[in-house]
Formats: sequence, structure tokens, C-alpha cells
Amino acid sequence: MSTIESSAPTEATAPLAPSTPPEADDSMIATTDAGPTLDVAALGQQLMGRWADSRRASRELMRTEAFHRIPTHGMDDHRERVLGQLKLLVERGDVHRAFPAEFGGDDDHGGFIASFEELVLGDPSMQIKSGVQWGLYASAILHLGTAPHHQAWLPDALDLTTPGAFAMTETGHGSDVSAVGTTATYDSATDEWVIHTPFRAAWKDYLGNAALHGKAAVVFAQLITRGVNHGVHAFYVPLRDEKGAFLPGIGGEDDGLKGGLNGIDNGRLHFSSVRVPRTNLLNRYGDVDENGVYTSPIESPGRRFFTMLGTLVQGRVSLDGAVTVASKLAMTIAIRYGTERRQFDGGDENEVVLLDYQRHQRRLLPRLAQTYAMSFAHEVFLEKFDAVFSGRTDTDADREDLETLAAALKSLSTWNALDIIQEAREACGGQGFLAANRLTQLRADLDIYATFEGDNNVLLQLVAKRLLTDYSRAFAKADAGVMAHYVADQVNEAVVHRSGLRRLAQSVADFGSTARSVGYVRDTASQRQLLTDRVETMVAELAGKLRSASKLPRPQAAALFNRHQNALIETAKAHGELLQWEAFTEALETIEHEGNRQVLTWLRDLFGLGLIEKNLAWYVIHGRLSDHRAQAITDYIDDRLLPRLRPHARALTDAFEFAPEHIRADIAKGEEQARQDEARDYYAELRRAGLAPIDEKDLLAAKKARR
Repeated sequence: MSTIESSAPTEATAPLAPSTPPEADDSMIATTDAGPTLDVAALGQQLMGRWADSRRASRELMRTEAFHRIPTHGMDDHRERVLGQLKLLVERGDVHRAFPAEFGGDDDHGGFIASFEELVLGDPSMQIKSGVQWGLYASAILHLGTAPHHQAWLPDALDLTTPGAFAMTETGHGSDVSAVGTTATYDSATDEWVIHTPFRAAWKDYLGNAALHGKAAVVFAQLITRGVNHGVHAFYVPLRDEKGAFLPGIGGEDDGLKGGLNGIDNGRLHFSSVRVPRTNLLNRYGDVDENGVYTSPIESPGRRFFTMLGTLVQGRVSLDGAVTVASKLAMTIAIRYGTERRQFDGGDENEVVLLDYQRHQRRLLPRLAQTYAMSFAHEVFLEKFDAVFSGRTDTDADREDLETLAAALKSLSTWNALDIIQEAREACGGQGFLAANRLTQLRADLDIYATFEGDNNVLLQLVAKRLLTDYSRAFAKADAGVMAHYVADQVNEAVVHRSGLRRLAQSVADFGSTARSVGYVRDTASQRQLLTDRVETMVAELAGKLRSASKLPRPQAAALFNRHQNALIETAKAHGELLQWEAFTEALETIEHEGNRQVLTWLRDLFGLGLIEKNLAWYVIHGRLSDHRAQAITDYIDDRLLPRLRPHARALTDAFEFAPEHIRADIAKGEEQARQDEARDYYAELRRAGLAPIDEKDLLAAKKARR
């Protein structure tokens, strides 16, 4: 098994074991000349997760030039190339993996998502168009339809005979799906649905496959029968004839050139009293008979709606995974360049490697830690998804947990990926802005990930509301004694945290020792306590502010929630970050290789302490940290963690297992190192031959010395 050995600099120190008491000081930290060794192959295997074979098979395919984006292609050529790439995927048979065996599939939901995420390495447009076809359109037929629908439409969806659109979003309603304007009204005289968009804002918009290639669509509309609106349901609607012309009553527009993902033919659709058979209703969760009578196995309209949408959660799962892969790619490019590019005189006739500058480490290494946290959290997420969709743990509670996890992690990872890619671009200077080095295009393509499959701010409000629901359930049946005990605990906590006693004690204990200050907060238990305490406190404070909402009329209750909307989102973000930290920590517990465990512990600490540092104002204001200890966290990151991790930065990205055909960035292929070596050899030869010119500054210094 291959390994990459890297030694830490002499100033780097081994961490204290978790059991080390807080009062340890600098003299108790062992300093070593040689750092731990990373087993890159073992680390790579761990990062690949349970579905490593599926990921590697997809990556092997993505090494093929036919799946790579051609940067000089215009929109029209790009669209046709991506359609051709989907046909190649069909030939490979990979698109069937999540579907039932009777349709050539393996019922392997986790493996399907894992392999699908890796398509981003070829071209994000290909990945998303694939997601539209098989992750949304075909999956909607599978999960919302019943056996007759599967037999009628799935085979053509899977082999791309019928490219399809997923017509949910409207120009006037994006994340608020329950309020879409499109209607499906049952006509009992003809046993048909009448699909209609009554106004411009009800046009279906931003739909992949809608502008050119789509021949059918799963259309989400308000189901109306016998004068009653039963809420949003899905209907199968043919769009175009064999020549590609819209069918009667159907029209649309091309969304045109976008900020990214221009290999996808996004467009708009509208329907003017389009008629489809009654049986075109995807009726797993709601059906209408020939008399117009509506029935459903789920009595509650709200629960029925969320159950239907929950079956399509895999879109958010795949986005979380795809941006994690893209973040790994960006970190690989930026860190490779940072370990080769030299800039500014280091005082020994050599310029300094960029990643040896502390500021460059501060820019990239915390984002590398974030990427690892995203990777480990995604594997937990994918395990949960596979367990639910395979039926192993498919209860209402499991689906609710999955939907909350999806909303939290998709939001954080898509935002983090944009930050990671942008910082990677800037860290590569002008080289990062060249299309040949991929970062600008990657950033443009992933920009939309933050708002499709649910706007991140809306999703995080759903997460916060779930946290508040769980909080209220904990006290729903509490008797007076329990509540009195809780109130007493809260009062005591307030005395400790807000009276200044804890801050004073910290200041006395911390005086004069960064190591002693950090010793209280850097171990696993302390990080968990601080991160968990912040989430729990934020939820409790928010619950207190919103407690009266249930007793207010609806407009006043909505206004109350609106006043605390930012707090809702910040609470959900804190919860999501805690989930990522916990996943990272759980991954540490499975590592057997001592060097890997040590380096990843430092990386986890950088992630965890970075979260605390980012929110130091909250911790200080709430009395969780003293001013001195807060400063010690920053000092520990700068003086200890960054120097320890610097020698391992390249190896930590090598563990992502990207081949040159995946990276396809000139500055990450060794060309920069060759340029730097050539320049250094040139100047060294001039000095050796005595031909190097004398620097004017040296002459002036010599004259000054003779005076």
C-alpha cells in the first residue's frame, strides 16, 4: 500500500491526548522533529465510503475525453454534446442502478447517487442534465406513480427514448411549491384532466430538457375535482411530437444563455387547457375515480404534500455530494499550485513557496478541513438516504429525519463550495482566472446549486422549525415538577454564564499561557460541548421568543416569525455545522492507521475550532468563553494547527484520488514546478559562473558600511 511520508517542521507539536487535564501548559507538549506519516491509499479508501466501487467506476468513465467539457463551445454546441454524453451513459447502463430489477436496475439507491455525483468531474452540465432525466423525471414516475405508470413510461425514460422535464418550479413560485398556479381540473364527461396555466407567473420555468429535448414532463399542478382543490399532485404530460414540435395547447420559451450550466437546455412551459387521460395522474398518494371522487392513503393534506415531495429528496442528496466532489477538485488545484508557485525573496536566494506563507495557509487549510467535514457528513447522509429508500428503515420519522438532514447539509455544502472554489481561484492569482485551470467555470456552474432544489435560506427555515418542533415535544407532556426543575437549571445557568463569575475564573486560570487556555477547549469533548451548547441555547432562546405564536391570529404569528427569521436561519446553520463536526469526529474513531488518525485529528480540530472562532462574539457574549480564551483559540490555530498541517496539505488532497484526466488544470499538472525549477536553475548557474549582476542595493549597502 502506497504511502506519502511528510515530516512536520520542528516548531510543530504533537497534540495533547483528549484525556489531558485542562491545566496542562506548554512544557507538557512534546515537540518532535519528524511528524506523522500519512497512508494516502488508506485515507483515500475511507473518503470513498461505502460505495467506493461505484464512485471509482464512474471516475474511470470520467477519464474519457468524450465526457469532458470543451471550454470553447458555445451554448448550442455545448447542449448537443451533453445530450450525446447522456446517450453514452445509457450505453454504459449506469443510469439504471437505482431502479427496480425488472427495468434492468439493481435497487442500489446509494450506489446510484454516489456514481452520479462523480459526473461533475466531466462536466457539471452533464451531471445536472442526468439528474433531471433520471434523478427527477424518471424518479418521479417511479416514486409517485404505480405499476401501470412504471410499465408505460419508465423504459423510455431510462433509455432516453423520451427525454423528460420535471415541471415543478414556476416563474412566480419557486421554493413555495404548495402555491403553484398551474391547475389540473378533472372533467368527468371525458374522463380527462385539463392542465392549465391561468397567468404568466404560473408558467413552469428553469426546466432542464424543456427548451429543446424534452418529449414529456411530470407536471406539478393543483388537483381540482368536484370543485375541491386537493393540493399539488403530479401528472404525466406529453410535450412534443416525433419532429420536436409542441403538441396542441403547449407552448414555451428557451431560457437562453445563463451564468453557468449552459450545456442544459433550460426553458419555460405553459399549458392552455391541455387534456390528458385521468390515468396520467401519478396516483401513489392520491387518486381520482371516473366519477371524480378523490381518495388518498394519507388523510392530512399537509402530510400528503410533504410525503410526495420527500420521495424526491435524492436531488438534494446528490447536490450535497456533487459540490463536495467539486470542492475536493478546487482544493487539489489550489494546493498543488500553492506548493509549487514561488513569490518574494525568502532571504536565501530562493523565493518562498506560497503555501509557506501563513496567510496562504489561513486561506486554504481551513477550507480543506471544511471539505473533509463535508465529505464525511455526506457519507452519513448517503447511508441514511439508502436506508430509507431501500426500505430498511422507512418510517415516517426516518423520512422526516432524512428531509431535515437534506435541507441542512445541502444548504451548507452548496454555500461552502462556492466559498471554497472562489478562494481557490483567488489563491491562484491570474492563473486561477484562466479557463484552462477550470476554477472560474466551476464556480459559475455551481452558483445555481445554492438556489435550486430549494433556496438555501428557505431550506434552513424548515430545519429551524423542525428543531423548534423537537424542542416543544420534549416539554409537551412535562409535569409541573419537571418544568420547575428545568426553570431552576436555566436560572442557575444564567447566573454562571452571565454574572461574570465564569469569565473571571477563566481569566485567572488562563493568565500567561496560551496552551492552558486552549487546553480547556481543544479536545473532542470540549469542542462537542461548545458546539452543542450553542445550538441548544439558540433553539431555547428562539423558542422563548416564538412561544406566543401558537396563540396569535395567523397574520400576527407570521409577523412574529418574520421578525426572527434571521435567528431561525442562524440556528439551523449552527445545527448543520454541528452535524458536519460530528460526522468528522465519528470518522476519526474508525481510523486504524496512527498517522492518519493524528493528521485528521488536527484537521478536525481546525474545522471545529474554526467554527468556534467564527462565532466568538456569541460565545463571549453568552459567557461561554473568556476574552483571553477566545484569543487563545485564534493563536492556537495560527501557531500550532496550521504549521502542523502544512507539510501534509498535498498528501491530504492526493487522498481525493483524482487522476490527471479528472483535474485537467494546467497549474495542477506539474507545469508550474517545471517553470520554477527552470528559473532557479538559471539563476544558480549565473551565480556559479560568476555572471550574476550585482544588485544595486548591495552596492549601496557596501558603500554605507565603508563610511
